[in-house]
Amino acid sequence: MSFIEVTITASPEYSEILIAELSELGFDIFQETDQGFQAYTEEDKFSEEALQELLERYSFAGEFPYQTKSIAKQNWNEEWEKNFEPLLIADKVSVRADFHPKPEGIAYDIVITPKMSFGTGHHETTTLMIENQLTLDHTGKRVLDMGCGTGILAIMAEQLGAREVLAVDIEDWTVENARENAERNNCKTLEVRLGDASVLQGEAPFDLILANINRNVLLEDMPVYSKLLLPGGPLVLSGFYTEDLPVLQEKATECGLSFQNSRSKNNWVSAIFLKNSQ
Repeated sequence: MSFIEVTITASPEYSEILIAELSELGFDIFQETDQGFQAYTEEDKFSEEALQELLERYSFAGEFPYQTKSIAKQNWNEEWEKNFEPLLIADKVSVRADFHPKPEGIAYDIVITPKMSFGTGHHETTTLMIENQLTLDHTGKRVLDMGCGTGILAIMAEQLGAREVLAVDIEDWTVENARENAERNNCKTLEVRLGDASVLQGEAPFDLILANINRNVLLEDMPVYSKLLLPGGPLVLSGFYTEDLPVLQEKATECGLSFQNSRSKNNWVSAIFLKNSQ
């Protein structure tokens, strides 16, 4: 399977808007550049006509030049290795590739090969989720990671002491990658499963649920998360913008969840909710 890389020139203000719009067109991986951003989607999901129509809708803001390139799945490592830099989150978590040396004096070390999966830690949402995870007790907990991408949050959960972790994603190549990364990090309690929220039917309750997806999926699946979350358990969400937080808070209230706090970076948000006691 091949992927399409679209490189778009846009200001930071419109990059955020266009990324949100492109996520509705099947693009699910984004990387910022000095001039704008790059977006990735599977080749069979790509429509240049739809892309042009989208950019035309925002022509009032000027032109958004773009270029497209086809990338074979097996060549993705070469692409990201050119620019992938080790990352330090909250002075505690190292996220690196296996060709980077392990840093000294850090509490947690995560080694990943992201391939075409989202979640290197460099995107604001992943960083924010990990920062929120560091504030929560994972010890002995059963944890769910929805939209797991590379599996970085699930790996973080195990390193924080979770007794059992289930990671779920809708893409088969992502599931394959997350399993590889789990093995690379010597995970013992982490299961990676292909599917969406429907594969959770019949699951035992979770102590903690992580979901870094996008606004629409979070709104659709929040009732499922709430049903599967033990009373008092945290639901940690990300993948949405500051302006989306109120509608997510409203939906959470409908689902028996109470808003606790949030953190943001470059207009991206991660929020923590708690399941109300029965």
